[in-house]
Amino acid sequence: MLDKLQSLEDRYDKLNEMLSDPEVISDSKKLREYSKEQSDLQEIVEKYREYKDISSQLNDAKAMLEDSLDDEMLSMVKEEISELSSAKEELEGTLKILLIPKDPNDDKNVIMEVRGAAGGDEAALFAGDLYRMYSRYVEAQGWKTEIIEYHEADVGGYKEIIFMVNGKGAYSKLKFENGAHRVQRVPETESGGRIHTSTATVACLPEAEEVEVDIHEKDIRVDTFASSGPGGQSVNTTMSAVRLTHLPTGTVVSCQDEKSQIKNKEKAMKVLRARVYEKFQQEAQAEYDETRKSAVGTGDRSERIRTYNFPQNRVTDHRIGLTIQKLDQILEGKLDEVIDALIIEEQTKRLEAIGE
Repeated sequence: MLDKLQSLEDRYDKLNEMLSDPEVISDSKKLREYSKEQSDLQEIVEKYREYKDISSQLNDAKAMLEDSLDDEMLSMVKEEISELSSAKEELEGTLKILLIPKDPNDDKNVIMEVRGAAGGDEAALFAGDLYRMYSRYVEAQGWKTEIIEYHEADVGGYKEIIFMVNGKGAYSKLKFENGAHRVQRVPETESGGRIHTSTATVACLPEAEEVEVDIHEKDIRVDTFASSGPGGQSVNTTMSAVRLTHLPTGTVVSCQDEKSQIKNKEKAMKVLRARVYEKFQQEAQAEYDETRKSAVGTGDRSERIRTYNFPQNRVTDHRIGLTIQKLDQILEGKLDEVIDALIIEEQTKRLEAIGE
């Protein structure tokens, strides 16, 4: 582990030199590439340097034990050794986690798709609750939400809503939301007080950059149409809504949220690029984690990653067996406790895989 850490520190120092090189500064592509690599290494290098400093202090303290010390000094040295040993052990654990290979998509923006699945009107209302929950969570993280497309249900909520989350590290946390979410509650329309079970599906896709997916204009069919509101009522008499079809893959994306056709096309292209990137990645890498289709399943009530039980104010994440009696808080966007537990579980599994 120490050899690996030293090589990373050497690379970090080399990058600092290269970023001061006039040739690199004048080359925007290299400058961006090296700056990102340096930024990715900064945390682990800083922790490694802290580890080396504490190790040096610990060795010095242990060397003092060989000297003739009075009882008071001996006690102080032993206490210092104990504190430094604990700090060193804690840093070793942190460094092991930092050495785990990162998901290359972790720092990316996210395109999220929430759809009402099994349960009719209740499923659409629940999809609306989930969108609100994610919006609050995104706001608390200092990120931004941008709606791309939505179809409201007559009773409220959404048949589907697609939105982008812009923020560094958004995918690293929201990727765990992929799958079927189940709700258990008494609908407002239920006079008998019976609990109904409904589901909504969530797909979380990393935004693909232009350099990652080569999409040619000739491979895209662009259709324009007038935006419409609930019940088919026209809300925009201009042909501002855009539908993009990627002919080689058959991927279709539409956007009608903006009044400008140009802006709708830009938003639709972001979603199209993400979906095509995900499709290519899935074909090229059989072990690709959490692909969209396998992630959300069919939306059947039996397929679920998480259950939201209203009568008991309970949320259960079935993947890690975590149950929290804070449904009201979680629906307000306070997802940290759940997401942090999922991150720890992922890190634990990766550490175990490294050790095998």
